[in-house]
Amino acid sequence: MPIEKNQVVLFHYSVRDEQGNEVENSRGGEPNAYLHGHGGIIRGLEEALEGREAGDTFSITVTPDKAYGARKPDAIQRVPIKHLVGAKRWKPGMIAQVQTEQGPRHVMVAKVGHKFADVDTNHPMAGKTLTFDIEIMDVRAADADEIAHGHVHGPGGHHH
Repeated sequence: MPIEKNQVVLFHYSVRDEQGNEVENSRGGEPNAYLHGHGGIIRGLEEALEGREAGDTFSITVTPDKAYGARKPDAIQRVPIKHLVGAKRWKPGMIAQVQTEQGPRHVMVAKVGHKFADVDTNHPMAGKTLTFDIEIMDVRAADADEIAHGHVHGPGGHHH
């Protein structure tokens, strides 16, 4: 069954940056699950998966405009250190989680003071051209609830 809108796709992936360093790899755990056609994954990847089938393996290189966007130089914000989640002691270069009005976001610590830290709110992979190695594990029709909610339920997906 070729991948099209309102189908659930389960896939394993690894991601490399421009230098060929592996940034992420799903193969140690559950495959990633998403509802095709609902913007749940980066655009370049969704476009590359369109029309493919379970069992397909392929590589795709995605430019920043279809991945995590360009880096914004003015994306530095000062936040109270107590709002950073993920470590006891912070050093520049570490990734922290911060609660925002849009929900939790990952930020990179740029500078640490006594009570405040300057964090870079760009996505850690913003501005990067990324190469994905994809293995499609399964493709199935989404159920009515998944389509109504715009995301996958159950293993590899969202749990309410």
